[in-house]
Amino acid sequence: MSKKEVRAIFKATVFDRDNGKCKMCGLKAVDAHHITDRGDMPNGGYVLSNGISLCSTCHWEAEEFHRTGGKSGLTPDFYYDKIGSSKEKAYADSEKLDAQNNKKTL
Repeated sequence: MSKKEVRAIFKATVFDRDNGKCKMCGLKAVDAHHITDRGDMPNGGYVLSNGISLCSTCHWEAEEFHRTGGKSGLTPDFYYDKIGSSKEKAYADSEKLDAQNNKKTL
């Protein structure tokens, strides 16, 4: 499966769980945000437990934490709480992904 396909499945699955609404403000979601950066997760972290639906404004605010190296913005734990997940769960779920073929996603 191509990376583009994995990303599309990730976005569709996160949007489906969140009913297409931003989990912060309730507006129409446009982004499936990786709560913990893809590079910090096994196999890219393309798992439901690491994604949250956000509108463009709330996505920009979510990225503040990453842009400032954690000096400002809401922590990943805040977003995990919003979806009933945790970094540990997302990490474990990400480890289950097949890194070579992405046979199992989300």
